[in-house]
Amino acid sequence: MRTPAAMIVGLVLCPCGILLTLTGTLAPNWRQVSLIPNQPIDLILEQGIWDLCSERQSNHQRSCGQADELGYFEQVPVRVAQGLMPTSLVLTLVGLVVATLGVRCWQEEPKPMLAGVAGLVLLVSGLLSLVPASWYTHELWALPAPDGSTLVVGYSLVLSYLGSCLEILGGLALALSFHLCCKELRAPKVPQSPVPEPGPYSTMRAYCNPRDVLEDERDGRSEQDQRSTLPCDSDL
Repeated sequence: MRTPAAMIVGLVLCPCGILLTLTGTLAPNWRQVSLIPNQPIDLILEQGIWDLCSERQSNHQRSCGQADELGYFEQVPVRVAQGLMPTSLVLTLVGLVVATLGVRCWQEEPKPMLAGVAGLVLLVSGLLSLVPASWYTHELWALPAPDGSTLVVGYSLVLSYLGSCLEILGGLALALSFHLCCKELRAPKVPQSPVPEPGPYSTMRAYCNPRDVLEDERDGRSEQDQRSTLPCDSDL
């Protein structure tokens, strides 16, 4: 049995999703703050869910671990992202392990039930990472920032969005494996017919003519002189 296309799609999308989500979780660039008053014009402040970094565009000097003077990390969207993003990563790893056991990798037949359960776990993990990313985007301009500065969406937030969508699509693809379980349950069981024992007229035994049917022609005798009464003789 070939591996169903839905399982292959799920196993391709979900690892890509966890890589994007992991990058979005660790990289400190959910929001970029530029044109900060009383600061160099080329200074950009990058805000993530774990760290704050500043970078000068002119000389590319980067410094992380900046002090949180405005209470950025105390905001509810940031706190929710700090809790749900790691939870989503752990659930994605669990789902991939279960999916590996359910999809045919080293076994002869796939296990649709395990693959379907893995799809549900991956679907939940994608939703868990999509919720904080959406909430953060909604509150992007409401989070604390220096007055008069410009706020821009960071690449980490975009990667979190993409990773969440890939995990959701991969989880839905693997969840379609439940359909295979239903087909197997509805399929009628065909009883196996017993193997017939070979008899005197069984087709399992081939008839062998012990007589040479070309003997008459080689000896020069006519066909009327001697006719074979054995079956399967042919006049060549």
